Amino acid sequence: MPVLPGAEPYRHEGGEVGVLLCHGFTGSPQSLRPWAEYLAERGLTVSLPLLPGHGTRWEDMQITGWQDWYAEVERELRVLLDRCERVFVFGLSMGGALALRLAAKHGDAISGLVLVNPGNKVHGLAAHALPIARYLIPSTKGIASDIAKPGSKELGYDRVPLHAAHSLRRFFRLVDAELPQVTQPLVVLHSPQDHVVPPADSARVLSRVSSTDVREILLEQSYHVATLDHDADRIFEESHTFIGRLAPSVGKEGTATGG
Repeated sequence: MPVLPGAEPYRHEGGEVGVLLCHGFTGSPQSLRPWAEYLAERGLTVSLPLLPGHGTRWEDMQITGWQDWYAEVERELRVLLDRCERVFVFGLSMGGALALRLAAKHGDAISGLVLVNPGNKVHGLAAHALPIARYLIPSTKGIASDIAKPGSKELGYDRVPLHAAHSLRRFFRLVDAELPQVTQPLVVLHSPQDHVVPPADSARVLSRVSSTDVREILLEQSYHVATLDHDADRIFEESHTFIGRLAPSVGKEGTATGG
């Protein structure tokens, strides 16, 4: 299947500091594209991959699972590590969980994490029915485009494939067990009004990681897809400031390239 217009992966060759951005479950790079372009304009090397099964039609996700999604971001991480002196990983929703697993597995190779409304658990009674329900019904109502800002839309599926949702549940459990292995500097930005991932997930992440350089920021004006919402500019600016503090050369690179 061809990739939906706007859902294409994005890459930019910049300076010696790289950023890997991980999009969410049933979403696409479109949800993070403005963030990626903001960082690219400031001289950073940026990679925003399209996860397998995403960006085409929801049926394509039925034959993919967390191993496929994680393998894709890990492959992109290795490319950035070969190319850059320092690499940061950013993620939205499930992308936050992918970023956390990369951090747990790759340690000091990753310089820092920025997570926006990171997912940690599939909630509700329906989650317990997934092992059986996925064989009875192929999909349920979609979760895309939870955005407060009028006129802003996320390019994501209008259905959630249940085989993939079952895999996501297993992945969240795996990542939760690995959170104590996360030691990198960390910024967690989350929305008190999130209709997809409750604030409890961010609280769980913050309580279990071993990072000592941690900052929590509330996104009071946004829903789940905050990177396309009222607080988007704040996310972009805070993340760039975070990188600049840990990799001071970033400001110089941005000036040298003229932005």
